[in-house]
Amino acid sequence: MGGVSCDERLFASRRRGKVVKKVYVNEKWCLGCRLCEYYCAFAATGETDMARALKDIKIRPKITIEERDGISFAVSCRHCREPLCVKGCITGAMSVANGVITIDRERCVSCYTCILICPFGAVSPSEDGAVEKCELCVRGGHPACVSGCPNGAIVFEERGSA
Repeated sequence: MGGVSCDERLFASRRRGKVVKKVYVNEKWCLGCRLCEYYCAFAATGETDMARALKDIKIRPKITIEERDGISFAVSCRHCREPLCVKGCITGAMSVANGVITIDRERCVSCYTCILICPFGAVSPSEDGAVEKCELCVRGGHPACVSGCPNGAIVFEERGSA
């Protein structure tokens, strides 16, 4: 699977039913600048220079900015405690490990049941047909979208129960 994978060390001590770090968004602080989208797309390239990595390509971030009535907010996978996308996956391509929902692109048959069943619109088709979503890429201890948010509207933290 391409892109940056999860840093399993962050989640190794977490067990089912325990609190797990997740990405949260404070829409009051979101500027709608879309830098989170660019940092997400950049993280998936594995490159070290963002300008070269993203120049002249259509980015496919796994976090997207939605805007309505003057409010901007980022939409990405919420890594649900009881994920409908995983339950609905007919091939078992989607699974949960240490609180992170991942996709085995080799097992995905592009039926798109997960896209239809996700209540947050966080799963989308990729260019090659398999589905894609945020898998909590972690560089320097935080997902790229969190590190790249200039206003601190996106955070990676533990809240309540998983």
